[in-house]
Amino acid sequence: MTIAPFVRSVSVKAPPDRAFALFTGDIGRWWPRGMTIGEQPHADVVIEKQPGGRWFERADDGTETQWGKVLAWEPPRRLLLAWQVGTGWKYDPASETEVEVTFAPEGTGTLVTLEHRNLERLGVNAQAMATQLSGGWPKIIQFFADYVEKETTP
Repeated sequence: MTIAPFVRSVSVKAPPDRAFALFTGDIGRWWPRGMTIGEQPHADVVIEKQPGGRWFERADDGTETQWGKVLAWEPPRRLLLAWQVGTGWKYDPASETEVEVTFAPEGTGTLVTLEHRNLERLGVNAQAMATQLSGGWPKIIQFFADYVEKETTP
């Protein structure tokens, strides 16, 4: 079974280097509360800035819940993450799909494209998970676009 990747693009009013920095460095500030997998609400979301780095959330008490890892770190144009969240919405290192985010110049701004692919790797419940993700990713990428707008408007 093959499941079509989820792809969504947004235009932001920031050059690619700034958009990349806001996406990766400020992810804990713009990622929507309640859209995480930890047992407690997140206080921060972190993407460690190198291949092999972790992608995780941190709760107020310091508890960390892994989401995946960095596969490629190519500022300011590309970020490739392993999404290691299984169909039970729990971290599962054996369950690995890919989330690629690209940052392409577009006039004075940037076209940010998020693609979540290889969803069939999620196993027997892959289609149900893909349906849930296709409802969540548009909200998440819009939260990012709104954050960039707020951060770049004088």
